[in-house]
Amino acid sequence: MNTDNASLYVKWLKQEVAPALGCTEPVAISFAAAYAAQYLDQPCTKISGFISANLYKNAMGVTIPGTTVCGVPLAAAIGAFGGDPQKGLKTLEDITPRHVEMAQKLIANNAVDIAVEETPDFIHLDLTLSAGENCCRVVVKGTHTNVVELYINGQPQPLSEKQNTRTQRETLPTFSLQQAYEFINRVDFNDIRFILDAARLNSALAAEGKTKKYGLNINGTFSDAVKNGLMSNDLLSKVIINTVAASDARMGGAPVVAMSNFGSGNQGITATMPVVVVAEHLGVDEETLARALSLSHLTAISIHSRYTRLSALCAASTAAMGAAAGMAWLFTRDINTINTAIINMVSDITGMICDGASNSCAMKVSSVVSSAFKAVLMAMQNSCAGANDGIVCADVEQTINNLCRLVIKPMTLTDKEIISIMVAK
Repeated sequence: MNTDNASLYVKWLKQEVAPALGCTEPVAISFAAAYAAQYLDQPCTKISGFISANLYKNAMGVTIPGTTVCGVPLAAAIGAFGGDPQKGLKTLEDITPRHVEMAQKLIANNAVDIAVEETPDFIHLDLTLSAGENCCRVVVKGTHTNVVELYINGQPQPLSEKQNTRTQRETLPTFSLQQAYEFINRVDFNDIRFILDAARLNSALAAEGKTKKYGLNINGTFSDAVKNGLMSNDLLSKVIINTVAASDARMGGAPVVAMSNFGSGNQGITATMPVVVVAEHLGVDEETLARALSLSHLTAISIHSRYTRLSALCAASTAAMGAAAGMAWLFTRDINTINTAIINMVSDITGMICDGASNSCAMKVSSVVSSAFKAVLMAMQNSCAGANDGIVCADVEQTINNLCRLVIKPMTLTDKEIISIMVAK
């Protein structure tokens, strides 16, 4: 295949499929605080500033990784005392209970004041940390760790090119499902071997999720139902349980790294675990798994790159469309089956809202992976939602564009109302 095109898809995968510890929105807040704290010569005594409304929506109610607490002020304060900005989305990897205690004390002293503001960028943080006579202000925009402005004691500081330039996530050309399909079938295995890390990390997270009751423990509920004969121990149950176990752990604050997709751990989990479970069921080799995972993650990327990074749509739903593509490829290797599965999913779960990151995200994950499996089974029987059914069309690309059109236009009003409800609680 064309070498330039091949490198494009590899670049997309390497940029958007990345390790992350904990839900990425509170981690972004912790990262910004940790980034500013490194320029202070003593422990932080005050944090002020603002974050974008969408960031607030996804940070207010989810457990901060490595802790049992949640909240925007705590995310900032914990990052200030224990975060390591050099680790990016793994900023909180080394925090301790002592850091949490220090953060709680700072908040008890009314020294953390972070407002919520409407901003053009869905991801926008502007935090100032103070200690003694010194202060440092950091501005992060566009992506979770993209530092665009730095001020020390009010004076602007130069940033390295890596910090000061928006990453190529927003400039890489989009691509179709057909192009992704052709890529994963032809690419040299060694060029995509790295995607197996997604299986390794997210499988480890799923295993952790089964060790104790994280979040709502939805995987435990389903596992008990299987044991009690209320659910079958079939492939669908295994897909749901293993995927949700990782999501339970992720949203419940497990100190275990996830492989994310498009800046979201749950999206990475959703695009990975159903494919891993089906691959194990079929007994395929590592190369086949890598190709299926690449298709899953590229499909999720292709769809999400057509709408905003944060929105009113539950993005696990579009990540699950990636999983549907990966599972359909494992079963059939047929592009028509893959396209049909995506169309079926758009017909099934369009409109599932994102009302902020929380433990209940794992419930949505269970719903979307169930939809993905159902859509694949239907597609394998040549059963497809008709072109006269709602927003779907006979063409998969137009169907995806119709979905994204809803997200970009009318669902922006939905998003504002969701945030208004959450802020008022």
